[in-house]
Amino acid sequence: MTIQCDIAVLGGGIAGYTAAIRAAQAGKKVVLIEKEKLGGTCLHKGCIPSKALLRSAEVFATLKKADHFGIRIADDAVTVDFGGVQARKEQTVDQLYRGLQHLMKKNGIEVVSGSGRVIGPSIFSPRSGSVAVELADGEMETVVSANLIIATGSRPRTLPGLTHDGERVMTSDDALRMEQLPRSIIIVGGGVIGVEWASMLADFGVQVTLAESAPRLLAGEDPDISAELTKQLKRRGVQVLTGISLKPETYTYEEGQVTIEAVNGEETVRLQAERILVSVGRQANTEGIGLENTDVQIIKGSIKVNGYFQTTEPHIYAVGDVNGGLQLAHAAAHEALIAVDHILGGKESAGEASLVPRCIYSHPEIASVGITEEEARKRGHQVKVGRIPFQAIGKALVLGDPEGFAKVVADANTHDILGVHLIGAHATDLISEASLAMLLNAAPWEVGAVIHPHPTLSEAIGEAMLAVDGKAIAF
Repeated sequence: MTIQCDIAVLGGGIAGYTAAIRAAQAGKKVVLIEKEKLGGTCLHKGCIPSKALLRSAEVFATLKKADHFGIRIADDAVTVDFGGVQARKEQTVDQLYRGLQHLMKKNGIEVVSGSGRVIGPSIFSPRSGSVAVELADGEMETVVSANLIIATGSRPRTLPGLTHDGERVMTSDDALRMEQLPRSIIIVGGGVIGVEWASMLADFGVQVTLAESAPRLLAGEDPDISAELTKQLKRRGVQVLTGISLKPETYTYEEGQVTIEAVNGEETVRLQAERILVSVGRQANTEGIGLENTDVQIIKGSIKVNGYFQTTEPHIYAVGDVNGGLQLAHAAAHEALIAVDHILGGKESAGEASLVPRCIYSHPEIASVGITEEEARKRGHQVKVGRIPFQAIGKALVLGDPEGFAKVVADANTHDILGVHLIGAHATDLISEASLAMLLNAAPWEVGAVIHPHPTLSEAIGEAMLAVDGKAIAF
């Protein structure tokens, strides 16, 4: 059976379904092909389920210090029902999944459930880009379109030499399916995923060892942010090891414990726990989708694209994690909008990657946009910095969560905002103001002149902007 359409989308994650909806809104006939469930990694294996677990961990941690708020819980009878935690996570995912299915119907998008492979020139089309879809019953359908958008996403990387069994040695996908909490865990990788899991499991009462090969956690973030997070994780009992390299060949499992050796400088360290969680990044899903039948170019495992997310075959686009760009859900969705706009005749291309906000949902939360102070100096900027501790913000004290700070990096000559870095309560909810300020090329004093309501956490940004010129009121 052959299905004709204007735009075919291979992959139903946030990049894919965003592209499909925007194209359908423009009156195009759209077919979306997905082999698993609509929503992809973000909805089913990443953003949403992990944040649901993080929220449960946050509630538990808050209840354990309820006496700080004048609330007494008799006999410390606060426990974790991890089955209930997982059930809430699934309910959240299911509600969003049903909403996504409704959006497909509302926008008249035809969803084909099956495994798709791009095919070359054939009787269906004189050029590559049609998609052969194997359905669950073994039948085949061919989707022929004027344009194809590839949005097949990514998957967790494994550590070479370390046998991944999904139970004792896990990826983040496996960890989301845990039926009970381990008493102890080694997390390999101190990037975003590793830090979030370390924070979450520590709040649940798990003994966490966080091992990172780089000199510090979150190597892409401002060093001040990294230092503050490390301090707070250690304060909560997390063992943080940096500059450390695991020796996969030393892995053993005996009597319910995994053991592995690691090298820290000239010292060999022996690590032991019930489980290992490997969080060493993600790799693009480019295999098994038929790209060898096209002239689409692959570089270092990812699809090469231009500023409009066109591949080396101009009628084929690639958006989201599969193109090797920023591995962020909101970045993927934005790329999808640009790609569809270009198909429709638009001329907007991808902007500066530094203008994409970055969010980490650990406790404390971290959010940033722009470049770090360190990077700004390397680029030759004359830098001036404004910094305000959350302890100076009334709402943070009211929340009982006053740790962290807001930091603004600006150019002393041009007065441009170069970067904004937050670590503290609800940082991920606050960063959009900074993103807007940078998009509109606002100066720090202009953001500081905005009336920020009191008492709110948003005052931290306003005060940090004023602090750039030494005019902060609260600190």
